[in-house]
Amino acid sequence: MNILTTPPSNFEGLMDYPFEPNYCEVAPELKMHYVDEGAGPLILLLHGEPSWSYLYRKMIPILTKAGFRTIAPDLIGFGKSDKPDQPEDYSFKKHLEWLSALISKLQLTDIHLFCQDWGGLTGLRIVGEQQHLFASITASNTMLPRTGIYANEAFKQWRDFSQKTPHFSAGRILQLGTFSTLSDEVMAAYDAPFPDDSYKAGARVFPKLVPFDGEDPYNEIPNCDAAWKVLEAFNKPFLTLFGDSDPIMKGAERFFQKVVPGAKEQNHQIIKDAGHFIQEEKGEELAAALVKFINSL
Repeated sequence: MNILTTPPSNFEGLMDYPFEPNYCEVAPELKMHYVDEGAGPLILLLHGEPSWSYLYRKMIPILTKAGFRTIAPDLIGFGKSDKPDQPEDYSFKKHLEWLSALISKLQLTDIHLFCQDWGGLTGLRIVGEQQHLFASITASNTMLPRTGIYANEAFKQWRDFSQKTPHFSAGRILQLGTFSTLSDEVMAAYDAPFPDDSYKAGARVFPKLVPFDGEDPYNEIPNCDAAWKVLEAFNKPFLTLFGDSDPIMKGAERFFQKVVPGAKEQNHQIIKDAGHFIQEEKGEELAAALVKFINSL
């Protein structure tokens, strides 16, 4: 495995991202970066494709000021984390192993999980395997595959685009997935982890790794079904905070609310004028809702 590391200079002077870097070796010679701010009960913020912990820059100060320890990792292949340079170096299973290694090495327990996009696919799978580590879950613009769930047209178009476009720009993708207009400076921050195409193997392959019923080349649906069995008996608090303008995930919140026992009688919200990358547009609103939710437990 050939591993690339984005030069630190690429991250200098990013707007509203003053956080000290932290690193954990999650596999031999493979380091995962994470933000670790504040003290108190633990909130774990998991991002998706093709973003990184920069997506949580608006939420972290609010959460830490409210008295929480807030950890926001960069998945391998993203942000300040190491980036294997071949698509075959990445799989759903490997992402789970890397994230699980971080949780284990940092000895994280009583976790309040906030997960969006692939943060949900990975985070909810880990809940399925180690539910005792989690105190609550907040799902935002995410879903966990299972038998009977098929790719919708919006996702198929995104997956095709990710594999075929000659110009894979994370900043441009963030703009396509948001309701509001992003500044050039913000879009450049999302592009910062990827100096050139050789750093983008993990970002490009991610959409191909999402399993669906009938489209499961890596045989992950049975493992996802097993995680759903755990979620169908999950009695700890479970909140959904979804955007009203996300064509891929719109409506998924109702499935969580229907089948997860801990979702009963929670203050679920549909947040207005929020696209897929809801943390970018409504980070302050999300953080306030998350603080209120956890403090009510």
